[in-house]
Amino acid sequence: MQKNQDRRSRSAKPATIHGCAQSGDLLAFQRLLRENPSLLNERNPVMAQTPLHVSAGYNKAEIVKSLLEWPGNDKVELEAQNMYGETPLHMAAKNGCNEAAKLLLAHGAFIEAKANNGMTPLHLSVWYSIRSEDYATVKTLLEYNADCSAKDNEGKTPLDHLSNGPGSAKLRELLLWHSEEQRKRRALEACSETKAKMDELENELSNIVGLHELKIQLRKWAKGMLLDERRKALGLKVGARRPPHMAFLGNPGTGKTMVARILGRLLYMVGILPTDRVTEVQRTDLVGEFVGHTGPKTRRRVGHLLSEITCLTFIW
Repeated sequence: MQKNQDRRSRSAKPATIHGCAQSGDLLAFQRLLRENPSLLNERNPVMAQTPLHVSAGYNKAEIVKSLLEWPGNDKVELEAQNMYGETPLHMAAKNGCNEAAKLLLAHGAFIEAKANNGMTPLHLSVWYSIRSEDYATVKTLLEYNADCSAKDNEGKTPLDHLSNGPGSAKLRELLLWHSEEQRKRRALEACSETKAKMDELENELSNIVGLHELKIQLRKWAKGMLLDERRKALGLKVGARRPPHMAFLGNPGTGKTMVARILGRLLYMVGILPTDRVTEVQRTDLVGEFVGHTGPKTRRRVGHLLSEITCLTFIW
């Protein structure tokens, strides 16, 4: 009898940090961490999951809480990714682990994190809800304002993954309601931002003496650009705008370059350009030293100047 017990004790595998995270054995889990704190973010073979991934995926709330509140010098990697690019919040969402999801979100987990396939936790929670008819995790994510319009690598939103059958009616209604509320909220935010940007533009224009026609054109561009932003916030498709091109004519010293600098700042301010940097280019920067050199030199130079103000001076 004693020999059989000895044989079983020798064959028993020692507890691992991931095994304790999966089983929910809090005492053994904490003992392993105290003995070896480096196990806090230890990756398991093949799946490359941390203990937080495992405990979140099995809804072991006590283990998740212990990891999130670990008092040691090292901190748990809240956004660690496994081999599929999934974070612990993804694992909780795809397995309907609502308590674990709440803990992760309360500690600041990124709700819009995307896995390798482009799916957010909301995508995965919808998949789980379709199979189980349990919407608790979906509701939790929506309470934290998970984006209903987020698209995966196939261009599908969480709503697009639902079938048209009656079995998905309740989940569809839930997602549609939150989607509409988010659309309204974005529209209101866009309206307030539009007014603030136009006020800022008018303030900048008031500091410019003269140039009446330029001011009219700037206002027209700004209003068009900001209106496009409001349309996007309402979920409408808006085509890309062409960058404005202008020619300032005048004798040297009349302020053409100064106006270009002001223009760059104003167009950046209302969102037409991603940067307010102004680059001055002269004839020698574009014209080649020998035949056939001008074209490649110009293309190379212009390629570095896309999406910013470029002031071409004295090129004629």
